[in-house]
Amino acid sequence: MGESIAYLIIRSLITLSGILPKSWVYFLIKQFSLLFYFISKRRREITITNLQEAFPKKSIEQIHTLSKDVFIELSKTISEILFMLADKFDIDAAVINKEEALNVLKKLDEDDPKGRIVITAHFSNWELAAHFLAKHGYPMLAVGREGDNTLIDRKLTIPFREKYGNRSVYKKRAAISIMKTLKRDEIVGVLIDQKVDSKEGVKVKFFDRDVYTTSIVATMKEKIDIMILPIFLPRVGDGKYKMIIGDPVERSGDVAEMTQSYNDVMEKVIREYPAQWFWMHNRWKV
Repeated sequence: MGESIAYLIIRSLITLSGILPKSWVYFLIKQFSLLFYFISKRRREITITNLQEAFPKKSIEQIHTLSKDVFIELSKTISEILFMLADKFDIDAAVINKEEALNVLKKLDEDDPKGRIVITAHFSNWELAAHFLAKHGYPMLAVGREGDNTLIDRKLTIPFREKYGNRSVYKKRAAISIMKTLKRDEIVGVLIDQKVDSKEGVKVKFFDRDVYTTSIVATMKEKIDIMILPIFLPRVGDGKYKMIIGDPVERSGDVAEMTQSYNDVMEKVIREYPAQWFWMHNRWKV
């Protein structure tokens, strides 16, 4: 019963987002997000604690301001995903350096046409990045966590993620699918900031703290030496983004050392746009 109610609420929000002016949707979702910030003591405290640990030189006032900005940025992501679900969002117009990004990807293809793993994070509008790439000829196998609500997962999340040709696989069953995809010289997308345990990952540093990070990327690199390509899509204004395509991350030692290098790339981008990462989850629980 609970799953059905949650599904109907999401469906209603999508319908409303398709009808209401965009400015109203941005405003309403922002207010709901700030309300959640104030009433959810646990999420608020996790966010503040994580930010304090990551940015020890910032004052408590700066940390509190940044913690609210995290929820405001998330509200923009939620609003824009609702617009995407309602077919009310121009993906191409959203990426301000569209042609530059596509030219970089084309050059990478020419230099190395083999399969690759795109590494990214729960940063800014990560769903938009996957849609943009697939729409322009770079569909991928997207590795993700199974949703808590199977009805939303089956009827909304998976169809949404696969709209432009991407495929979805849950991380618990991902290894074989990843290997087959890479051997077909196709693309795999991995959110490397997903929480894993010692069985699924290796302990490395992230913002100078120990954290288990998935070892699947480094393991695949070690086995078949494919390209590891960082791609992030920071928001530069409401509905406007700049695609950052980093240099391919070269092999740098064993699985732990390689995984550390992936975390370092991700951390550098998050430090530049700190409000756009998902600080409200307990990423450092080990």
